[in-house]
Amino acid sequence: MLGFPKKSELRKPLHKKAIFEILKLNTAQQDRVDADISRLYFVNEISPFSVGIAEGESVKMFHVILVSLKRKDYDERTISMLFRMIDNNMILVLEYENESRVAIYHGKLIQTEWKPAESFSYVLQGLDLDSVWNNLIIQIGNIQMDEGNTIDEQIAVDEKRAKVLKEIERLEALTRKEKQPKKKFELVQRIQALRKELDDEKN
Repeated sequence: MLGFPKKSELRKPLHKKAIFEILKLNTAQQDRVDADISRLYFVNEISPFSVGIAEGESVKMFHVILVSLKRKDYDERTISMLFRMIDNNMILVLEYENESRVAIYHGKLIQTEWKPAESFSYVLQGLDLDSVWNNLIIQIGNIQMDEGNTIDEQIAVDEKRAKVLKEIERLEALTRKEKQPKKKFELVQRIQALRKELDDEKN
């Protein structure tokens, strides 16, 4: 799965009961998992043995887990909770009917768009599993790295840009509705200042 080497493939079920015990979930949390998830399987184990890449200082191995969903509009808290099981070193392939999306966790839940499962293929790139893991975060998150930034710095920059763009959209909607010329002018000035802020960051 995900274009990873055949030697890394597994087909080992992960029972929901085991998740409940590991995470010590209360009844409400168990019900939430049951509402969203049908079955789980370990489908890949990426380790020095299976892919011939050395352990990293932090990442010794990681798993790919296939999650069969009962509904497409699942509760994202359920998915975030799963990442607490194996110290976050896992990739989830969320499957609903004929579509899939890939999820990884790095400070927050990162997910792809929904696509056919066979559309997803990632490269295990790096000298050790630390760098492989970081490169997978970049690939799955479709993160465009600015020169000199770490992943954490780039994610923070991207989140800030997204907030500014959302604010620009909000102000543009207000501008279109505003009848008073003075207020309209003030809104346009704020939009221009935000656009300049984005341009300055790019440069």
